[in-house]
Amino acid sequence: MNKVVSRNILLSVLLILLLFLVVLAKGRTAFGKRESSFAIEQQNAITRIEFSEGGKKLVLEKQAEGWAVNGMYQARKSGINFILRVLTEIKIKSPLTQELFRSEIIQNNITPLKVRIFEKNRLLRSFLVYKTGTNKYGNVMKRREISKPFIVYVPGFEGDIGSAFTINELFWKPYTVFRLLPSEISAIRLENVSDPASSFSIANKCNLYTLSDMNGPLTGWDTAQVRRYISYFALIPFEGWAADLPDPEKKKIESGNPLFRITAIRTNGDETMLTLWERTIDSSMKIDSDRLWAKTDEKDDLFIMRYFDIDPLLKKKSYFFAQ
Repeated sequence: MNKVVSRNILLSVLLILLLFLVVLAKGRTAFGKRESSFAIEQQNAITRIEFSEGGKKLVLEKQAEGWAVNGMYQARKSGINFILRVLTEIKIKSPLTQELFRSEIIQNNITPLKVRIFEKNRLLRSFLVYKTGTNKYGNVMKRREISKPFIVYVPGFEGDIGSAFTINELFWKPYTVFRLLPSEISAIRLENVSDPASSFSIANKCNLYTLSDMNGPLTGWDTAQVRRYISYFALIPFEGWAADLPDPEKKKIESGNPLFRITAIRTNGDETMLTLWERTIDSSMKIDSDRLWAKTDEKDDLFIMRYFDIDPLLKKKSYFFAQ
């Protein structure tokens, strides 16, 4: 009798142990769930994303009117959509050995960017991002300092997802050069550096416009054309930042002769001057017929503009006269 009871107890213990192992296995991945779980299951659950690196911090937060950067600026929609896609679709490409992590990350002094993802005040996930160019995906992640390192990627996306992990505010702000209503503009100046005679300026005083060139006010121009030109300043976007351009190359571009300078003066006295330079393609030195280098006095770095976006502003003085 005792043997039967002992046998039943042993079988029960084994069954309980087996059940525990099955339940545990369901919650594990090949590398251990706590070590390798980076993605968030529900995109709508994400309401705040925090990046911190080297004592600096950037916060993206979902508000009633949309996402905001550090609680001060409207966030660029395409940037938010991209980071949300990454956070919900990110997967492990392969593990990284400790030897490779030491040679590729530690020995190259690559410091991690810490990511924390929240649903309101509840922490959903946190991990470390090590940005490196030693693999085509350019990204190594760890859940914690003592965790295993992994090369990660987003299925179907061939670019570098590391660009989405940055504390640079400029990356998250809308890619906009001008966003001005006609009522907000008191004057416009366009300087055509290669053809000064085609340069012009427009003054707006109580919706009464004056068109001038370097010699003074002009007559005989079409008021409708001036109003149409002013309206183009309502939205002039740019394509993206020249983040990968080396600093010596940036200085070389900025020290060269520009093609155009466009200045918009607001009714409150603030002004923005956009400078445009010719762009060449890679080392071939072939002129890029689709894009320009650009910079404003309000932005800290060079950016890229498409002719398609800036063409409405690149008019000559003759544009305002009846054809």
